[in-house]
Amino acid sequence: MTDASRRLFLLQGARFSAALGGATLAHHAVAGPAYPFSLGVASGSPLPDSVILWTRVLADPLDAAPPSALALAVRWEVAEDEAFRRIAAQGTASAVPALAHSVHVDVKGLRPDRWYWYRFMLGDAVSPVGRTRTAPAAGAEVARLRVAVASCQHWEFGSYGAHRHIAASAPDLVAFLGDYIYEWGPYQLRHPARAVRSHESFTLGDYRRRYAQYKSDSDLQAAHRAAPWIVTWDDHEVANDYASLRDERLADDFAARRAAAYQAFYEHMPLRLPNVRRDSFAAMRLHQRYDWGRLARIHVLDDRQYRAVQACSKTNRGGSNAFYARECAALRDPKRSMLGGEQEAWLDAGLRSSRAQWNILAQQTLMAQSSSSPVRKEGDNRVWSDGWDGYPLARKRLLASLQASKARNPVVLGGDVHTFYACELRPDFVRPVSNRNPVVASEFCGTSITSSSRPQQRTLAHVANNPHMLYGRSDKRGYMLLEVTPQQTTARFLGLDDVRNAGSKIATLASFRVTDGKAGPQRI
Repeated sequence: MTDASRRLFLLQGARFSAALGGATLAHHAVAGPAYPFSLGVASGSPLPDSVILWTRVLADPLDAAPPSALALAVRWEVAEDEAFRRIAAQGTASAVPALAHSVHVDVKGLRPDRWYWYRFMLGDAVSPVGRTRTAPAAGAEVARLRVAVASCQHWEFGSYGAHRHIAASAPDLVAFLGDYIYEWGPYQLRHPARAVRSHESFTLGDYRRRYAQYKSDSDLQAAHRAAPWIVTWDDHEVANDYASLRDERLADDFAARRAAAYQAFYEHMPLRLPNVRRDSFAAMRLHQRYDWGRLARIHVLDDRQYRAVQACSKTNRGGSNAFYARECAALRDPKRSMLGGEQEAWLDAGLRSSRAQWNILAQQTLMAQSSSSPVRKEGDNRVWSDGWDGYPLARKRLLASLQASKARNPVVLGGDVHTFYACELRPDFVRPVSNRNPVVASEFCGTSITSSSRPQQRTLAHVANNPHMLYGRSDKRGYMLLEVTPQQTTARFLGLDDVRNAGSKIATLASFRVTDGKAGPQRI
């Protein structure tokens, strides 16, 4: 940045701060409507020597118009202590209007495997303080990794009390597996008593307003301040059940809608993306991997952007459908992929090169076969075409890759279906477990933060139809807490008493263990 440019940014920041009325650190939580950090702060994408810090300059979440036509100079600090007596790094970032005055700082030169505190400043206004951490050094022996796993937080269907409990659980990481926003609902800052389908998002401005609404929630902000996040998306960040460049409406302009939604996603997430340009959101690589010393490798997948369109859709309609597998010949097409060929190859390479004791696949939806009818022979299963059941040969390739790679202790995480599941993953879900049909991996699928699901009695019948499903619970909202050690990985399914009550208590509904060297969850 030239001296002239720097002076311009600082001058504009000073002007904006003066207009904001000078919110201070001591009073930031109760500052007036002009306080510029109304959406809080976040961190994510942790590496051994760096982490991404995020904020967005916006005074009023219900008025997502840019606060300025010029870039703003936002100062940031990272400290080794919460009182900011030992500053580890500091600088100034440019919040540009083309990216909604969002800020993404890739803080480098940090020490591995340690906690830090961070904050932003604009004029006299100081943001809330966030807590973040770096990953352990490559090859380091690590005693424990604690991950909160969440997904599906429709504003219309309850409060974000689960996020308050996530913050209190003090995780090392939060893994959010999709549906951070839903594309419809009135713009309001209170979670309503009932859902109203209105104000669907189509444009960049629409999606920016939607993220501002969601990120205004104090419990969600607390979960972001508690730990770094790793994130992927599912369908509702764009539109229900979209696949690649096709939506349910078969809209001719869907590519533009998707690009707008992708840009808004980046603008509101602590993501590390190379060469971000305003015109680069027509496609956005989201799959990435994170190593946690020798303990774990986390493979973060994207099963929306590159997938084949859903098989056997309804006439003149895109999106999902339900049918018996024997009724849809397209399911048997080996060219159909959920991840796309390039991402499949990337995942296979990451599994083969992994030296980690645990290989965790963080992806969007339930991977195990999930038939709503009894299955006595191949083709009997009732398919929901938007899930992995709609891409059975792609799933078979992925499970074969897990076997052939000899990656240790694979554990698949999922969301999307608003139900807790613990499952055994095997090449053939019809045949029983044997030497020729072994349990390849363990799967834990989480319920939603708020989004509604089916009655529990239907889920119990569902589990009975699928012997590889060891547990299912659909009547509770909440999250999963994963604890990874050299000896075992444990998963706790945590459910709220009342999703409509922001102060609701939470309880462990079930716990499962995967022992080092032995695939398959075991009930604790």
